[in-house]
Amino acid sequence: MNKRNTQQRRRAIIDMLAEAGEVSVEHLAHHFGTSEVTVRKDLAALENNGLLLRRYGGAVPLPQEMIIDPGTEKISERKQAMAKAAAELILDHNRVIIDSGTTTAALLPELSRKQGLVVMTNSLNIANALRELENEPTLLMTGGTWDPQSEGFQGKLAEQVLRSYNFDQLFIGADGLDLARGTTTFNELYSLSQVMADVAREVVVMAESDKLGRKIHNLELPWERIAYLVTDADFPESVRRELVAKGVKVILAA
Repeated sequence: MNKRNTQQRRRAIIDMLAEAGEVSVEHLAHHFGTSEVTVRKDLAALENNGLLLRRYGGAVPLPQEMIIDPGTEKISERKQAMAKAAAELILDHNRVIIDSGTTTAALLPELSRKQGLVVMTNSLNIANALRELENEPTLLMTGGTWDPQSEGFQGKLAEQVLRSYNFDQLFIGADGLDLARGTTTFNELYSLSQVMADVAREVVVMAESDKLGRKIHNLELPWERIAYLVTDADFPESVRRELVAKGVKVILAA
């Protein structure tokens, strides 16, 4: 499916929803001359972007109380810009790991532009979103023990599954950025992140500038294991230079 056609169809769905107050999968498939499977993927993608709510057989507008506060819009745009910058590092047919987290999840719409991807994740949300992409990347899941704090699978089983593969890149977030040590996390179950880094040729950390300097005691990944830090344009230039001196390539997303 042509990407432009997909975007146009999804914009039209939003317009139809605003006018009618409710739309059905059957009606949309007939209206656009496409399959119901494609329409369901459209509705899933629009729901993931906070533009509607799916209901059995169709969709309804997002309730007023669930509309994102404008004060959070800047953060959302910032993560989107970071995701676009990070996605430039992914080539067609790459094998990548996407760790659980809202920042890494912002990558998913960008993956629709890539062909032949193999994607491993420990996140149910990310796995479900990957299933909705029209380019249908090959999906692998770690399995393991569900951790509600990280909203991802953790544990020895997940680590064993990961060690059965090798990957081109790991995309991972961070709770904190410690200039002296590396990335830090509040989560005590961080050994899986280290295994993810072990089986990936490159580690790409996606973290906003406000994570810098947070006092968090759990060291997740030292700087020497990180190839790229993708962050926002507010990241201090002096810190960027120090990280470059440590061998980390810093990408500032505009």
